[in-house]
Amino acid sequence: MNEFEQKLLEVNRVTRVVAGGRRFSFQAIVVVGDRQGQVGVGVAKGADVSSAVEKAGKAAKKNLIKVPIVKGTIPYEVEAKYGAARVLLKPGLRGKGLVAGGPVRVVCELAGIEDITAKILGRTNNKLNNARATIKALQGLRYNK
Repeated sequence: MNEFEQKLLEVNRVTRVVAGGRRFSFQAIVVVGDRQGQVGVGVAKGADVSSAVEKAGKAAKKNLIKVPIVKGTIPYEVEAKYGAARVLLKPGLRGKGLVAGGPVRVVCELAGIEDITAKILGRTNNKLNNARATIKALQGLRYNK
């Protein structure tokens, strides 16, 4: 049952301070999608990188959304905000490709969107919030035939 493609956005080493010193663990941000209109973002922590990535992949599969794709792009322009992150997604011209950067590009790619123009407008470089803002924007799309 592995029809989903998985991409690692970021791995962070995080620390918690205990009586004996510092305890290190890893935080992984993973995007999963089937390139057919389903995409999700997951975050998890683990004692090592591989367990964090595995847990984040499972978390992403639990948070899947359905994206309406019309002729390889989105039906209309949409903007969303998550925390300090703001993203603007515009339908792309046929054959123009993914004109987007960072987490927005990864999310759109795994959702199966072929042509889109996107811009991160917020004042943050936080990959998780940018990915979640993209998911929120795609979630807000509705398409009636």
